Amino acid sequence: MTDILKSITKELPEKSISDAGFEGANIVLYTTNEELFKTGEAKIKELVDKFKKRIELRADKNILIDREATEKIIRDIVPKEAEITQIIFDIQRSIVVIEAKRPGLVIGKHGVILNELKQKTLWIPQIQRSSAIQSQITENIRQVLYLNNNYRKRFLNSIGKKIYKEWSPEKVEEWVRISFLGGGRQVGRSCLLLQTPTSKILLDCGLDVAAQGREKFPYFDAPEFNIHEIDAVILSHAHLDHSGLIPYLYKMGYKGPVYMTAPTRDIASLLALDFIGVAYKKAIAPLFNSSDIKEMVKHSICLNYNEVSDITPDIRITLYNAGHALGSAMTHINIGNGLHNLLYCADFKFGKTRLLDVANVNFPRLETAIIESTYGSKNDILPSRKESEETLINIIKKTIQRKGKVLVPELGLGRAQETMLIIEDAIKSGELPEIPIYIDGMIWDINAIHTAYPDFLSSSVRSLIFQDKNPFISNIFKRVGSAQERKKVIEGGPCLVLATSGMLVGGASVEYFKEFASNKKNSIVFVCYQGVGSLGRQVQEGIKEIKMNVDGREEIVKVELDVSTIDGLTSHSGRNQLLAFISRCQPKPKRVIINHGEQSKSIDLASTIYKRNRIETNVPRNLETLRLK
Repeated sequence: MTDILKSITKELPEKSISDAGFEGANIVLYTTNEELFKTGEAKIKELVDKFKKRIELRADKNILIDREATEKIIRDIVPKEAEITQIIFDIQRSIVVIEAKRPGLVIGKHGVILNELKQKTLWIPQIQRSSAIQSQITENIRQVLYLNNNYRKRFLNSIGKKIYKEWSPEKVEEWVRISFLGGGRQVGRSCLLLQTPTSKILLDCGLDVAAQGREKFPYFDAPEFNIHEIDAVILSHAHLDHSGLIPYLYKMGYKGPVYMTAPTRDIASLLALDFIGVAYKKAIAPLFNSSDIKEMVKHSICLNYNEVSDITPDIRITLYNAGHALGSAMTHINIGNGLHNLLYCADFKFGKTRLLDVANVNFPRLETAIIESTYGSKNDILPSRKESEETLINIIKKTIQRKGKVLVPELGLGRAQETMLIIEDAIKSGELPEIPIYIDGMIWDINAIHTAYPDFLSSSVRSLIFQDKNPFISNIFKRVGSAQERKKVIEGGPCLVLATSGMLVGGASVEYFKEFASNKKNSIVFVCYQGVGSLGRQVQEGIKEIKMNVDGREEIVKVELDVSTIDGLTSHSGRNQLLAFISRCQPKPKRVIINHGEQSKSIDLASTIYKRNRIETNVPRNLETLRLK
């Protein structure tokens, strides 16, 4: 490990490097030689080619232009049209973060402005897009990274030291095992433990929001799970059944990194804060607090799609677009320098939607794939998107015509934004009349994060945002921000309400349901999966009376409203899409492991994949361990 730093610094002019260290898998050199910093790009590229590692040269903090002068230079050089909203200095790492509404104007053609800023200030400029929607929560999440920049520099360096620790396959017997601590033959509490003789990696750590008691949580009491032995956590996406317990890991004493995309970091933090708020509203002590969420953010390492990164001495990962939600990722895991290649798909959509591009299907090498089976049974043949969208529009039109209200319980991440795009397009084209459309719960703040990361969205939505036709800030949507505003919606006339949570297990959607349920003119439309045991699943299955807390006392609520389910709008892959993914996967896996589905659906899908492809399939239960190599 120290040899690689010495070898690299030897290639540079004597005494020109004041410090050399790691930022995760990347190597960072700090120089007091201003001339080397300004002209050394070609030499650094030569070193990257030689050592096959990411290497970055930065100015030592002792030669940086002071912050006040640097900010003046930035504002003088960057065109006002870029609309800079914030400038943040990370002095420990010689980085200046420039947030702007039009980041392209900060970068300049072929990076000319960026280079000028670097040459004149010696700071390394990093550009972030400001959200088109004001959100104090998202600003606070980003601030956490820079308020702890001293700790962050030390943390990233410690991770690099572990990654570059001497490792040789000759020194150990090589094997790969994966244990299912949650998500086996069920939807919810996804949590998998990947083990080699050198590494222990946790793939997701969620909770089952629809379950009660012990069944909500992964099996942390399994003998192979030891919080102090975990080397890294990989988070596929921000939905609570995958991300909900990651702050709890830090509360339990975990100090290592969590790898994910940047939008996943922001949304996972947001949903965790909301999880705490919902617990307090139910008079339940939350599992963790906001300081545990800050620990998650402080320890996050964000990767872009298709970016290769070592995370331990024998494990290298690459994240690919999963098409499921903003920032959702399939994780390709190269183990033991090619010993075994594993693809953890988590939740994915192998089909085009309005919001996101279709999930990736091409990988470098592949022996084992772990795929979901949420809609994996023979009965889960989803209707077309066109048909599903028409069904939704017709339900809304009919309900409004009979002077009723429509409630669509939404997952705040992904599903809600897809519905907004459908509704906005229908109103623009005249398919729907201009009716009041209310957005309640976490959806608005998550919309803000969507506007900050357009590069993760579909090409069509991305181009709308770049052309200042952002659908998420359309004036047809009205935000409900208080109990008083919610009361006005409930007492008002015909309307459409999009509210979290998607399974009616807390949040604004439950409040609207209580008020809408007994009126036959109203409708509820389920557009996402309803977990076993959730209120949403009970309503979906036809329950007619429910005990609910109304104004502080328990009452029987009659369910008289029209109930519809539109499976074709799900952000999960339907059965045909799951089968198509396996058949089109390049290269085709030699083994497929099925998880994240009810037992009958998982077994049904596994059987069909085996018959069609003649490849080994497994459907593990929770607490089972499979040897992959």
